[in-house]
Amino acid sequence: MKLGYSAQMREMDRQVIEDRGVSGVALMASAAEHIAEAVLQKIPPGGHAAAVCGAGNNGGDGIGAAAFLMDKGVPIRVFLIGDAERISPDSSEMARLLEERGGKLERFGRGGDDLDEIEYYLRGCDVIIDAMFGIGLNHELSGDALLAAEIINDSRAFVVAADIPSGIRADTGTMQGTAVMADMTVTFSLAKPGHFVEPGCVHCGELRVCDIGIPLDVINGAMSDTFAVMQEDIYLPRRRPDSHKGNYGRCLVVSGSVGYTGAPALAARAASRMGAGLVFVGVPDSVYDIMATKLDEEMPFPLPSDGSGKIAANAGGELLRRAEECDVCLIGPGLGRSPDISELVTSMLRIVQKPIVLDADGINAIADNIDVLGAACGPLVLTPHPGEFARLGGDLSSGDRLGVARDFARSRGCILVLKGHNTITAFPDGMAFINTTGGPAMAKGGSGDVLAGMIAALIGQGVPARDAVVAAVYIHGFAGDLCAAELGEYSVAAGDIVAMLPRATKLIMNGIS
Repeated sequence: MKLGYSAQMREMDRQVIEDRGVSGVALMASAAEHIAEAVLQKIPPGGHAAAVCGAGNNGGDGIGAAAFLMDKGVPIRVFLIGDAERISPDSSEMARLLEERGGKLERFGRGGDDLDEIEYYLRGCDVIIDAMFGIGLNHELSGDALLAAEIINDSRAFVVAADIPSGIRADTGTMQGTAVMADMTVTFSLAKPGHFVEPGCVHCGELRVCDIGIPLDVINGAMSDTFAVMQEDIYLPRRRPDSHKGNYGRCLVVSGSVGYTGAPALAARAASRMGAGLVFVGVPDSVYDIMATKLDEEMPFPLPSDGSGKIAANAGGELLRRAEECDVCLIGPGLGRSPDISELVTSMLRIVQKPIVLDADGINAIADNIDVLGAACGPLVLTPHPGEFARLGGDLSSGDRLGVARDFARSRGCILVLKGHNTITAFPDGMAFINTTGGPAMAKGGSGDVLAGMIAALIGQGVPARDAVVAAVYIHGFAGDLCAAELGEYSVAAGDIVAMLPRATKLIMNGIS
């Protein structure tokens, strides 16, 4: 799903109004009607509603929605944040419609109408429309807007946000101090990045993208480098009936150490379940017997180990030989940390000309030598969680996960899979994809190992890197969602996700959500 930025949405409105002759009032009325329809679906019989509106066009959407609702007999009051003398011309037309139906704009805030009475009314409402600010907000909520947001969040009402919850930046998903917590967000023409990137995605609730009359050619003409990944975006090639295991990739997994034999097993099994033809698992000889017992379909082989049960630096020759015979390398699950591991990973990055997926301790191994990423010979995929990303120098303190991920991928020339709620995959060319599957049931050790194995498997099969990584992230989350539905959020383990991959993949390939 293509996502639109606030500047693009303003330009689309300008094109339609100035070049196509569509009135701004008509667009606003259409947006207002969609908001009103959402309220009608949620308000109980005899229920009361409120619209808390700003002086800009977002406020006009809320005022217009209130006018539509009054036509349907819904008791609703409209509270204005700001000066009624400064509302936009299109919003003034919505206010006129409201007055024709017997409604009025009530001043919200200190020094206005009875604030205590208004607060009491809002806290008792069944539905509240948040139309204080739209996609153009670039500052923290303060004053009356902040007070209104706090009252809305403390109320028992079902909250419908117009375009995006007030306090959330549409382009980044960052929160401007405090933000409205909506149960549903009704947005227009295109969804925005802030609807999918945390914390914005948490504040949006259910998302509805509504057509307000912007012509399809204008929407299609808006170029975007950011997408929310939906099932229809997933590409998995059909297999030829005359194919064999050699057609589906030879995957090398470099992993494991004493005390960490689960990670390589999970990654290897996930690679097999994701279709890899052959999976070779290089582990220290100290755990080889354990791995040979754990793995049936995959093929573990022993490597020299150091005194602590980790792969030793002199394993490099054998690993380079094996890598030359494979189509993709996954380095990291359960490797542990040591100077030998750092030397080994650095050497493989500099020499191996095949795609490399760097996960977990593979990432930690180069954290003190991040510039080695620029010396990688082949395509490189990094799959850090936020802690590992911080060790790579990634700074998420701004809250802009999308922008930081994109900048890192561009500057380091790698594919970055920044794991977390709605995982972000960023590419060196600036393209970014926000995942829409997965949830808290997957917050278990081993989940990341499963994802790394899946990514390696698809790349090894020759699926283009962009399609392979985006598909693996989506299917991983989808399998987790299926597990949560079947087992409950508390009881899903990483092995359950591996076991669910066949069903998840089959459903996606058959177009069943």
